[in-house]
Amino acid sequence: MLRQLSISFRLLLALTVLTGFIYPAFVSGLARLFFEQKAGGSLIVRGGRVVGSALIGQGFTQPEYFQSRPSAAGSEGYDASSSGGSNLGPTSRALAARVRAAVELFLKENPEYRGPIPSDLLTASASGLDPDISPASALAQAARVARARGVPLDKLVAIVDRFVEHRDLGFIGEPRVNVLLLNMALDRDFPMKAEGVK
Repeated sequence: MLRQLSISFRLLLALTVLTGFIYPAFVSGLARLFFEQKAGGSLIVRGGRVVGSALIGQGFTQPEYFQSRPSAAGSEGYDASSSGGSNLGPTSRALAARVRAAVELFLKENPEYRGPIPSDLLTASASGLDPDISPASALAQAARVARARGVPLDKLVAIVDRFVEHRDLGFIGEPRVNVLLLNMALDRDFPMKAEGVK
């Protein structure tokens, strides 16, 4: 019996070292070597400082920016250390109240918009950190952003179209727009006046 315990312990130790240390270090090294940007978190640097990640959503509240999906990650939302959904089911009164509040806020901030509000502007993703919105969600906000920036609507729509990422391999996923990359393009192409803008 002691012999079997000794073999089991040595096997556990060997597999722990192999799968817990050697394999992850090897795979991480390969990722850093061949996919340095992605392995480093797809961080986006502007003006010498990190402004975000292309993979992690963040909140935008100013009218001159496209807004992300709502977030249930953390008490304030968009907390990458507290990723997760709200876990509220379809019969939840709290979820219904949250969606009603999101509808009222959207209609208040986007009075020009007519039509059904895309669901991804009203509900959080499973992680609470989705960096993308649907093209329909971006277009639903375009009139507000154009007005706030003093830019013709057709130019805003053209920028949105430029940032639509289509299905991977033509059939995987849905068309999407990365909110951070889109907002950075707005700042580059249609900068706001200095006063009071972040």
